[in-house]
Amino acid sequence: MNPDELVAVDVHVHVEVGADGRESLPDHLMSGSAAYFKTQQRTATVDEIAAYYRERRMAAVVFTVDAESATGHAAIPSEEIAAACAEHADVLIPFGSVDPWRGKAAVRQARTLIEQYGVRGFKFHPSIQAFHPNDSFVYPLYEVLAEHGAVGLFHSGQTGIGAGVRGGGGIRLKYANPMALDDVAADFPDLPIIIAHPSFPWQDEALAVATHKPLVHIDLSGWSPKYFPPQLVRYANTLLKDKMLFGSDFPVITPDRWLKDFEALEIKPEVRPMILRDNAVRLFGLDKSHA
Repeated sequence: MNPDELVAVDVHVHVEVGADGRESLPDHLMSGSAAYFKTQQRTATVDEIAAYYRERRMAAVVFTVDAESATGHAAIPSEEIAAACAEHADVLIPFGSVDPWRGKAAVRQARTLIEQYGVRGFKFHPSIQAFHPNDSFVYPLYEVLAEHGAVGLFHSGQTGIGAGVRGGGGIRLKYANPMALDDVAADFPDLPIIIAHPSFPWQDEALAVATHKPLVHIDLSGWSPKYFPPQLVRYANTLLKDKMLFGSDFPVITPDRWLKDFEALEIKPEVRPMILRDNAVRLFGLDKSHA
C-alpha cells in the first residue's frame, strides 16, 4: 500500500456477508438496521469492497463483529476476512473481531489473527457484544493488542442496530458510553484506541477522553458530517485535529455521501487532509510499511 497514492483512508467499513452467504447480523437486526439507515445495499463481499475503494483511490479498514454469545448468531470468521484482504493489500487493512465472552479462547484467537493473519486491530461493539469495555474480564484481550501494537476500535454512542426493533432487539446502549474507554486508556497506556462515531449522547465525554489520553482517537463514521455537533467540529479544527479520522460506516453510509457532506463542513483547509488521510497513515504506520 502506497499512502502517497491514496486520497483518503476510511477507517470504518463493515463486511456484512461471508463467503458462504452468511450475514453478519440476525435477520431481525439486519432488516431493522436497513430501515433505520434507509439502505438495502448491505451485502458487498470483500472483493467487491476492494474494487469499490480501489476505484476511489482510497484505503479501507474492514471488519465484522463477533457477537455470537450475545445474539446467538454465528459471526463471519475474521480469519476468512483477513485472508481475503491479503489478496487486496493495496487498498484493504484487515481488522479482526473476537467475542469477548469466549474468555481464553478469544485471547488465543486474537493472538492467532495478529500473528498468522496479519490483522492490524480489532473492532469491538460493546452494545451488540453486551459488555462494558472497562470490565476486567476483557483485559487479557487488550494485553494481546498492546503487546503487538494493534489498534482497538470501539463503537460508541447510540447504535442503528436494533433501533426501531421491539425492545431495541435486546441491545443496551449503556455499554457504549465512551467514558469507559478512559479506564482502558489509563490501564493500557500503549494501546492505540479509536472511539468510533459521534458519540451521541456522550459527545463531550468522548472529546474529553481523546483530549486527555494521548493514544485515543475519534473516527467520524456513522453520521453525515452535516449532523455533527458543533463541539465535535470545533475540536476537529483545533485540539484534536491530529486525532480525528475519516470513517464512513460503509455500507450504511457510503464514502461518496460522507465526503460530499464533508465538503460543506467548516473545516480548516490544512486540517482536511489530516482527517481524510494523514492521521490514519500515521496511526497505522502506513508510511513506514511502504518505506
